[in-house]
Amino acid sequence: MNSLIWLLTGMSAIAAAIHFASIALTAHKLRRRPVKKSPHGAPPVSLVRPVCGLDAEAEATLRSSFRLDYPEYEILFCAAQPNDPVVPLVCKLIAEHPLVAARLLVGDDVVSENPKLNNCVKGWHGAKHEWIVLSDSNVILPPDYLQRLFEVWDEETGLVCAPPLGASPQSVPAEFECAFLNEYQARWQYFADCIGAGFAQGKSMLWRRELLDANGGIAALGAETAEDAASTKIVRKAGYSVRLADVCFAQPLGKRGRGEVWARQVRWARLRRVSFPLCFALEIFSGGIWPSLFVALAAHLAGLPLALGLLFAAVWYGAEASLALLSGWHWNWRAPFLYVLRDLVLPVLWFEGWRGRAFQWRGNAMVAAANTAA
Repeated sequence: MNSLIWLLTGMSAIAAAIHFASIALTAHKLRRRPVKKSPHGAPPVSLVRPVCGLDAEAEATLRSSFRLDYPEYEILFCAAQPNDPVVPLVCKLIAEHPLVAARLLVGDDVVSENPKLNNCVKGWHGAKHEWIVLSDSNVILPPDYLQRLFEVWDEETGLVCAPPLGASPQSVPAEFECAFLNEYQARWQYFADCIGAGFAQGKSMLWRRELLDANGGIAALGAETAEDAASTKIVRKAGYSVRLADVCFAQPLGKRGRGEVWARQVRWARLRRVSFPLCFALEIFSGGIWPSLFVALAAHLAGLPLALGLLFAAVWYGAEASLALLSGWHWNWRAPFLYVLRDLVLPVLWFEGWRGRAFQWRGNAMVAAANTAA
């Protein structure tokens, strides 16, 4: 009996130590401070933004492209179809900013089953500059966006990324997605970065053209269904590291439904499972539900109040709330309850990840696949 009590207590203590370490490291990484000067200075940059449909706050996210406080950059908006509903908005914004070098490129270069990657190909080939940023159109770019990406680049870096920050939710399901994007996914991604295991996030990717072109070019990102997973493997194979910017960039979520949010989480789970199966296998142990139950069971076996499990959970999720508040992330009174709900569904999401490979992305039926040779 004592051995079981110590086992349960030990597992909970290890989980808590990792959890609090991830929060502390993320909070330190994202502490508010002025942007540091990059050793590369401010080289000219090509900003490639693939567009498809009208996302939440589409005009604000696309308009932010023209308001970067940077000496020299060009914007290449990429649309697969000329009749895409976002095309008139892009044309309007380009006309309103004649002093900014911006172009709309239309066409579909099929190099993979990934529609987003196919849409980016013409932008990559049409870019004038050595430094290229692939930036999703549904992220708001702050004025110092490019400086924030450059400031963490060093001689060991092959790619700089930044996780999206769920912002401006206008429904409870959208707030639930914030609990996934911010306090869970972004936190663990920053933790991985801090311990030297950084991996790519496709929302923002700063590339040096020569590195990717020397390893198969942009078409090589089609080796996997997820272009960010392929990017991670290419960079690591070349002997470099993936680094994260010291700031998240806001992705307005707007009003989202339960089915939409769940489908997106299943899609990401299946992509992670296929691309990084060993890491995904460990996700079943993430979240605060298991260690809280272990503490409650250990307390019961030791003749102590079961409420110790609730106290443990309160401290666990209180730490997440503190991270959100310190970092200026979206937060309200529902957030702690959504953290608990998120962790309750994590095992279900984990099983969904293993159950299949099919998913939908913007109306496209796709199947998650990995590059087994990588």
